[in-house]
Amino acid sequence: MLVWAVTRSEHMLRQLSVFNSKTAELLSHHQVEIKQSFPKEGWVEEDPKEILQSVYECMERTCEKLTQLNIDITNIKAIGVTNQRETTLVWDKETGEPLYNAIVWLDLRTQSTVERLINKTPGRNKNHLKHKTGLPISTYFSAVKLRWLMDNVAEVHEAIVSHRAMFGTVDSWLIWCLTGGKSGGVHCTDVTNASRTMLFNIHTMDWDPELCKYFGIPMEILPRVRSSSEIYGLMVSICNSVKSGELSGVPISGCLGDQSAALVGQMCFQDGQAKNTYGTGCFLLRNTGAKPVMSDHGLLTTVAYKLGRDKPACYALEGSVAIAGAVVRWLQDNLGIISSSEELEKLAASVCTSYGCYFVPAFSGLYAPYWEPSARGIICGLTQFTNKSHLAFAALEAVCFQTREILDAMNQDSGIPLTQLQVDGGMTSNRLLMQLQADILCIPVVKPSMPETTALGAAMAAGAAEGVSVWSLNPEDLTEVTSEKFEPQINPEESEYRYARWKKAVQKSMNWETTEPVVSSCETSIFSSVPLGFYIMGSMLMLIGARYIAGQCLLNC
Repeated sequence: MLVWAVTRSEHMLRQLSVFNSKTAELLSHHQVEIKQSFPKEGWVEEDPKEILQSVYECMERTCEKLTQLNIDITNIKAIGVTNQRETTLVWDKETGEPLYNAIVWLDLRTQSTVERLINKTPGRNKNHLKHKTGLPISTYFSAVKLRWLMDNVAEVHEAIVSHRAMFGTVDSWLIWCLTGGKSGGVHCTDVTNASRTMLFNIHTMDWDPELCKYFGIPMEILPRVRSSSEIYGLMVSICNSVKSGELSGVPISGCLGDQSAALVGQMCFQDGQAKNTYGTGCFLLRNTGAKPVMSDHGLLTTVAYKLGRDKPACYALEGSVAIAGAVVRWLQDNLGIISSSEELEKLAASVCTSYGCYFVPAFSGLYAPYWEPSARGIICGLTQFTNKSHLAFAALEAVCFQTREILDAMNQDSGIPLTQLQVDGGMTSNRLLMQLQADILCIPVVKPSMPETTALGAAMAAGAAEGVSVWSLNPEDLTEVTSEKFEPQINPEESEYRYARWKKAVQKSMNWETTEPVVSSCETSIFSSVPLGFYIMGSMLMLIGARYIAGQCLLNC
């Protein structure tokens, strides 16, 4: 029996993977790149129609590949969906049209809104809602993005007033479209995605009226919250293709936010088990069991999964880093010092040191454990000797140092230090990065031989759903995963020295940005500098005075 997983993988790719439910073997997959747009500094958007079209294309191409492998498409018994969790959409339920681009989780346009909300809380406390949500008030989460759409996009405001608007994260949009859209599509999400909105109460496991009132968001536009593993609806025919048309009637029965999907794919079902995913960002999750654990060290409390309607929810502590794999793309696209991620590894390996250069890639502020939106990226410790190879090494070290910070916070919160770190995600193909991570953490790093753990987790949830039941999640039935282990190769004293220097660099990045308007250079008045203004005014008065005196002298003569 086969199970499909629709995923949003690293580097702006939409991916569809097909797994054998008995062996967990990856049989086939297809990827399509999705464009991101940056209309203003700090804004990140994606086209919802392009997102949907990429899924259709992946389905079509994967069906063709399965046919070439002589695999019968009718053996596909379930479809799972996983997505980047906080990315926010609003669409018209009558026309099926998106009312604005999807605002991506990294987007910073809501920073001033967040600051106003924090300023209104007692003691300017960014954790004012944490007792219900497990989250700080931050630009990261969906509620403030939705609030911005309501306040700034006329089409969204009008659709809400006329009761035509639907809100959702990308999973909601895809499930609604794939199950019929405006012709009876299912408007739902799962508990893991809902828990990233700041509108969801992680104790009652439902939308919270007080939180919705706090942000001024009508509850009628929210999707129904379901478990991560149940039949939400059936696929409708997506196009005229004979091949992909055979998917009509297949249940969509798994839905997990990407980091929860990776936790499931890594089979971290026991309290205390943890994984770190290296994608666009970096996300360390530790299973804390059936009770939510509130962090005292800057971590998030989130819903890990709920694998069935009648199954208990499991929670996790999470450390979220905004920029990991994204720094590779920045070095490639913005600076042009590399042409590929493989070249970054070669450059860094050619020197095996940053030569005292430290790179804090706080392009979107700092996430865990600081939650400091005013931070910005810095490169420090430069000398005449520094070259692009040292910068490449510093970029890889930055990913590892950020992971060290959230792992330290997690160990403090749990009181039980991790003895090894399970890893996954696109960046784990970089062997130098994995060795650096082991060196900086001073514990082994364990990488599975099958890297598509996020897709695997979504497939497992879909295949295990009641009414599908082609994938067993019983511990004795789970397939043992082969892996590679990276052991620390430097002494702890050197690791601590480098980490202390990193912490010093982080402090330099703080309080860099404000929300006060900055006058651009082309609009700057000469009088914006008081000393310069006095000088120019004084010079003009002296010139006028000199001309007046000269004129008086001529008259007297």
